[in-house]
Amino acid sequence: MALNKQALLGAYRKMAEIRAFEDRLHEENATGDIPGFIHLYSGQEAIAVGVCENLRDTDHIGSTHRGHGHCIAKGCDIHGMMAEIFGKEDGLCRGKGGSMHIADLSVGMLGANAIVGGAPSLAIGAALSSKTLGTGGVAASFTGDGGSNQGTVFEAMNMAVVLQLPIVFAIENNGFGEATGTDYAVGAPDIAARAASFGMPGVSVDGTDFFEVHEAARQAVERARDGGGPTAIEARAHRWFGHFEGDAQLYRTPEQVAELRRTKDPLLNFRAKVDSRKASAKELDSIEEEARLRVDDAVAKARAAAYPEVENLLTDVYVSY
Repeated sequence: MALNKQALLGAYRKMAEIRAFEDRLHEENATGDIPGFIHLYSGQEAIAVGVCENLRDTDHIGSTHRGHGHCIAKGCDIHGMMAEIFGKEDGLCRGKGGSMHIADLSVGMLGANAIVGGAPSLAIGAALSSKTLGTGGVAASFTGDGGSNQGTVFEAMNMAVVLQLPIVFAIENNGFGEATGTDYAVGAPDIAARAASFGMPGVSVDGTDFFEVHEAARQAVERARDGGGPTAIEARAHRWFGHFEGDAQLYRTPEQVAELRRTKDPLLNFRAKVDSRKASAKELDSIEEEARLRVDDAVAKARAAAYPEVENLLTDVYVSY
């Protein structure tokens, strides 16, 4: 399905924001001013954006510990995100969640998740709610290749089929579950093939190709919204940084990473395939520069923002009925 110019430029804007956001965090983390762990999404931008561009603001997603890309793709404010990562009161979760727990229900972001394979069981709850209330909503969950081996993921997939829930299971296969290669840890020839055993369609796509991901997600979302039930999408891509910031990456060489950056860049792939009459190189360059400036502004404001007051330590923790 052909995308118009506005849609193409909007998708590239989100991919460029993710890249600029993550590249800057890679630098900022080295200063020691960011509390907690950071897991960067660079190299996988086309997956989050390819899926989320098919979703409405009222649809929901469940994320992973590598969630910055999902947040931006779903519409989270990058200023609120950056403040959250710096642990500031202006953050989306008032500085209490940090990098691995960013959530914003106003845009359907159920939250990044430090539980491996935790998103599918949350997302099917949103999908069940949509089906029960008849809202026409769709949910999507993101899970890594390592997380795809978790029993909770299998249970969620089975329940989604049994109840015919409107959900898309996006499996991001970046080649490593932390430091363990997919070819060792995953017994099936491909992760998408598992979907058939649960009774749902599954497809494997190039996760560095926005257009391929977008089309697979479009079909899956339409099927879900029309009452056709769940779909699994395995998107193969490559993370450019370590599992976490500080990972020595002894499982691969710098030369291998350099080759991935040269040949498997989602932004360069987009530029190579996009119709230049709809998105010129000049327009795309401008979008990248604007993204860098927005991220610069977000960092400056996050650094200047106040930390939460000590007396607010236990607020937003317990629910009062």
